[in-house]
Amino acid sequence: QLQYDAVLAAVHPADGGLPKGQIFHTAGASEGGWTIVAVHESQESWEEFRDGILLPRFEQGIEGGFTVPPVETGFVTHALMP
Repeated sequence: QLQYDAVLAAVHPADGGLPKGQIFHTAGASEGGWTIVAVHESQESWEEFRDGILLPRFEQGIEGGFTVPPVETGFVTHALMP
């Protein structure tokens, strides 16, 4: 959890909000690691976040964070309910 928290602090807005274009975020421990689900309003908004913020921060190194970028698994949602 400490590694996740370090990464989140490095790539999400300091005010605790979501990055531009992200509409939902949840995460938790799972078998063999950590699962993060981030729902973006579009494929383009995900790619903008991934390529402009997430991956560059991993390349710089995030103190106390995960040492490698996440393995990406994407899908197009059929429904998102509040």
